[in-house]
Amino acid sequence: MSTGRTALEPGDLTEMASLKHWGDLPDRARAAHLREGVAIDCGWGRLLFGQTFSDADDLADALQREHDGQRDVALYVRDPHVVLSRAPHALFLDPSHTFRLNLEANDLGIPIKNGVEIREAHADDQTAVNTIYLARNMVPLSDGYIAAKEGDPAVTILVAQERASRAILGVVMGVDHKAAFADPDNGASLWALAVDTQAKLPGVGRKLVEALARHFQKNRRSFMDLSVIHDNREAIALYNKLGFAQIPVYCVKKKNPVNEKLYIGPTSEETLNPYAQIIVDEARRRGVTVEIEDRVAGVFSLSLGGRLVSCRESLSDLTSGVAMSRCDDKTLTHRLLARAGLRVPAQATVARDEDALDFLRTHTRIVVKPARGEQGRGVFVDLTSKKKVLAALKQAGAVSDQVLVEEYVTGRDLRIIVIGGDVVAAAIRKPAAIVGDGVHTIIELIDKQSRRRAAATRGESMIPLDEETERAVLGASYQLLDVLPADTELEVRKTANLHTGGTMQDVTGELHPKLAQAACEAARVLNMPVVGLDLIVKAPNRAHYRFIEANERPGLANHEPAPTAEKFIDLLFPETRTSGSGPTNV
Repeated sequence: MSTGRTALEPGDLTEMASLKHWGDLPDRARAAHLREGVAIDCGWGRLLFGQTFSDADDLADALQREHDGQRDVALYVRDPHVVLSRAPHALFLDPSHTFRLNLEANDLGIPIKNGVEIREAHADDQTAVNTIYLARNMVPLSDGYIAAKEGDPAVTILVAQERASRAILGVVMGVDHKAAFADPDNGASLWALAVDTQAKLPGVGRKLVEALARHFQKNRRSFMDLSVIHDNREAIALYNKLGFAQIPVYCVKKKNPVNEKLYIGPTSEETLNPYAQIIVDEARRRGVTVEIEDRVAGVFSLSLGGRLVSCRESLSDLTSGVAMSRCDDKTLTHRLLARAGLRVPAQATVARDEDALDFLRTHTRIVVKPARGEQGRGVFVDLTSKKKVLAALKQAGAVSDQVLVEEYVTGRDLRIIVIGGDVVAAAIRKPAAIVGDGVHTIIELIDKQSRRRAAATRGESMIPLDEETERAVLGASYQLLDVLPADTELEVRKTANLHTGGTMQDVTGELHPKLAQAACEAARVLNMPVVGLDLIVKAPNRAHYRFIEANERPGLANHEPAPTAEKFIDLLFPETRTSGSGPTNV
């Protein structure tokens, strides 16, 4: 159940339970009762209860025994300044606030209804839980942790599961201080709360927090504490709304790569977008020198051993101008792949409206898109009427001088990342969608989902309220001001582009060998060292496909936890290649 826990002598618990607070124990008496500190194994590291350590030296020594790749947390540290003085180069004061929910005086009310059920985690949930943690750049649980903790009264792990799909959307961990070490303050704490960055349902985090609070209320605990980074305004606003109050309790941690961002202070790259930041972080981890040229555009240079490589996100000097043009010009991409015997949909360049209408009469369902462009701008899919085609031609023409019409292919949208001739990641891309709660209108749900996507992607993914969104809603026989029935899922975009609110589901492990082979061949034909290939497939584990287009600057961060950034740096600086790498933060 725990590591480093002291053995208590007969009568100790009775005497301690008569005290109202640990602080009531004189130092010598406390040391007598707790010769060693209490440290609970939480899977991602240890939770060290500072009030159970006899002196600052013991706590500082315990923190420095942290295992590689994990994150230990010392909370309730009586004299944090003294602890830091014992190992100033190894330890730091965590820039987080501690909040407390009074469980004795707080009525949590009726649980919100949002298509999510909360239950205790099972051993077979651990893969899904760790996927969420890794996507959030958090330390994953150690192998077999959930199975080992089943039935342990000190540690409770709850997961949020979508009722319709049974998918795991979030996780939270609770530690019962009373069960862990007979805490005379009768407390509990919340840890490692995480929600899937692509969850469509609102209120998942709130529901997990409230469920854990109810669990501790049922067990008659007096309060539930949590620690939150000081600048996480969204989380702090939620905790204030739920009745938490900030208390003067502090955390001490060990300096390590997991915690680095918390103690090195602000850097000049704070405004880098996620696609550049993931590469910069990996380069620095390997000892590669980074120079930021333009934060807004994500342009930077990497240097090591006298070799310099300039990059714009995942586009580097290794990609030639000619190779880049093969991807940028969608008609050229189409011709080259077709000549290589790879499967592509029918496509034509249109100079007149009548050309597009002739194409529509031949194929009945078509796509209109600019010959050049990115991020899904000017792309309209599954058009079946003359009116819609003509309107789409006008808007696509505003993005590019040359407009394409393409046969609409039914299936699932698959993105494959090829780096250095090898498939590194594959994901099914899904259009932006909302799930009804029977209360909010469709336009309100779109706004809520858009804000969640923006928060999860640092503003890179939002759902536009434009004609394309309205067309998708009308096509499903709804109006924007309609209240969507509870648990009803509605796609509000036709395209699966991430910049317009789309989401991704990793399928790397189930990718059919024929799809991987086709993707590698396409990368070779285009002579692209790094490329994101978009295909329409029946399923990721079936061989049928059609190539749609290629992206010369794919967003590697979208595929976490797949090792895209690691493979990118392997390609640029093979001498730094490592067998594996861990998460960067928690």
